[in-house]
Amino acid sequence: MPSSDLRAPIRLLGRAPDLRLLLGAGLVSMTGDWLLSVGLAYSVYALTGSTLASAAALLSAFVPQVLVGSIAGVFVDRWDRTRTMVVTNLLLAVGLLPLLRVSGADRIWLVYVVLAVQSCIEVFFSPAEQAFLPRIVGDADLVAANGLNSQIRNLARLVGSGLGGVIAATGGIRAIAIADAVTFVVAALLITRIRTAGRALLESPSTAADEEAADVVRGRVAGLVEEWKVGLRTVTASPVLRTLMLMLLITSTGEGIMGTLFAPYVRHVLHGTGQEYGVITGVQAIGGVVGGFLVAVVAERWSPVAMVWAGSIAFGLVDLAIFLYPLLWVTPWPAAAGMIVVGLPGAVMIAGVMTLYQRHTTDDRRGRVFSLVSLAQAISVVVGSSVAGFFGGPTGIMPILALQGAGYVVAGLLVLTRLGVREGSLDLSPTRS
Repeated sequence: MPSSDLRAPIRLLGRAPDLRLLLGAGLVSMTGDWLLSVGLAYSVYALTGSTLASAAALLSAFVPQVLVGSIAGVFVDRWDRTRTMVVTNLLLAVGLLPLLRVSGADRIWLVYVVLAVQSCIEVFFSPAEQAFLPRIVGDADLVAANGLNSQIRNLARLVGSGLGGVIAATGGIRAIAIADAVTFVVAALLITRIRTAGRALLESPSTAADEEAADVVRGRVAGLVEEWKVGLRTVTASPVLRTLMLMLLITSTGEGIMGTLFAPYVRHVLHGTGQEYGVITGVQAIGGVVGGFLVAVVAERWSPVAMVWAGSIAFGLVDLAIFLYPLLWVTPWPAAAGMIVVGLPGAVMIAGVMTLYQRHTTDDRRGRVFSLVSLAQAISVVVGSSVAGFFGGPTGIMPILALQGAGYVVAGLLVLTRLGVREGSLDLSPTRS
């Protein structure tokens, strides 16, 4: 069995300059994302005092993904992925400008509009980024690269969440918008320096140029529909991808609950401040950074399937402890400690999920598959947020939040029973249909 090598992540980064640029851009951009989401979540609830308003903010961010998310992958597989990431970052920066006019609860509707627009743009960025990573490192380094990516995501969460709580309490929504816009511009500049070709490796050349002019529009529409169907068949034909999709439907419903009720939980149940909310939300990244590092160091020894089911079960059990301990002791700091602990299995689980998705798809279909993943997550978040908004009043916050932790445990058991302890018996060849 290969031994752990603490220098393996450093060597990988040393020989893959484009990976450094992609991870650097992700660190900057996702720091801004967390700054925005944490800052707005607290600001909206502080301005309105309503869990329904908090749910509306979350729904504004995810409903557009339900409407346009699945088709975005078709274009991601057609377009140059680096160019797609650059343009979307710049559009995301411009889209934040209306938040500068939000000065009170009477203009909170602008937050919903901005979140909806941002969501429509974001559905093009995430699939492009996730589909592009295997082009940079190759299959042999994929688990390690996903571990490093998990580290970056959690480091961004640590920094962005802390800043989001502080900026929300001191500078308000306007300051949040300016800070986030800067991160998008910096990320776009970093991506422009990537040299790996951004276009997908297509199975066969397009024949659109040979069509008669009168048939071009009809042919392109039919082509879009057929390409979307190919992505859907890729998911449904693979036992691994089907199982991961079911898992994400369950866990993302819980994330919708969490996103709606965690600010009220800190404010009403734990009696915490905005700064404490930012700290509690962000420190999960400490465990996540450790988890991502461990994945990168021992990548050759870990089974991605085991990483998924074990990480999900552990994540759910720790979350249950976080949400239920106030029954015995009401203070914010055990929640912060629990969030640090839960970050480690969370990072392991995410790295395993991303690796399995990437290994079970071909380069020319990854954009569509990851868009369908985003669509499933968005639908589930909308469901979870709606449930939390209507039933998560002051007396229902803890019981509804407990459903999130239980969902992760159930999802982990689902993966374990359907895919086994390890993926040694699975066909890891890319799915074609």
